[in-house]
Amino acid sequence: MQVLDLHGVRHKEVSGLVENLIRSSKEPIFKIIVGNSNRMLELVSEVLSKHSFKYDYENWSNMGSIIAYKDIE
Repeated sequence: MQVLDLHGVRHKEVSGLVENLIRSSKEPIFKIIVGNSNRMLELVSEVLSKHSFKYDYENWSNMGSIIAYKDIE
């Protein structure tokens, strides 16, 4: 599974990085580390939604990491 770690990334760079991950990923599932920033999660969520991806937290004890997957509905 591909992983995108957004620690240290500026908010204005997030959309491009997530777009690149979506285009380059050979799998319909990947992990994105967003940290504890609600704004970072919002930015990632916007791009994922635009490309019909959904996400869940990797686990409820670490909500700074999400698993994104293609919505096939």
